[in-house]
Amino acid sequence: MKTKKRNWFKRLTDIFFRPKYFFTKIVADGKMEDAMLRAFLWGLIGGILVLVMQLVRGNPFTFLSLFKAIIVCPVLAVVLLFVFAGLMMLVSEITMGDRDWEIAVKGLASIFFVYPLTLILNSLAFNCTSIWVISVATDLYILFLLYNIAVYCLHGKKVSVMFVFVVGAILLATIYMSDYRTLWFLAKNMPATLSCLF
Repeated sequence: MKTKKRNWFKRLTDIFFRPKYFFTKIVADGKMEDAMLRAFLWGLIGGILVLVMQLVRGNPFTFLSLFKAIIVCPVLAVVLLFVFAGLMMLVSEITMGDRDWEIAVKGLASIFFVYPLTLILNSLAFNCTSIWVISVATDLYILFLLYNIAVYCLHGKKVSVMFVFVVGAILLATIYMSDYRTLWFLAKNMPATLSCLF
């Protein structure tokens, strides 16, 4: 049990502080079940933690909130895993990297700890300023992780990958600078977003 905890902690520290070392070690072995399970479990953890935080804040417990926590969040996590894997394959094609679906899925699954982390951070937003700060910070960090996967997992050309992600960051900035940011914020934290409107 202690060994598993140490391995889990080492994975997280490697992703945070040694992304090149971590992502270059991901290999294709024909087994994607572990990646799907990891995404599902992180989604489940995130959903349950958000539910607990909502209850602590005084929100009423409902069947719908429970359904979202234990069904919607983990299933959505798996769906997002494959959606982002498809996007990473497109990036890899553009940047002349490896066209390996399994590596893309495994690389993304390894960073799915960000899913419950962003759910929790977004739920902590309490006003307009906090939703802005949390949203921008988490979105930029996710872009950074995806950049590392494109370069070190899928071996895209660094300059090309950088260009693609700069374009992605510009597109993200246009969302923040337009009225579409309201929809983006609403999906993350409705009460905090409403404080931006009044």
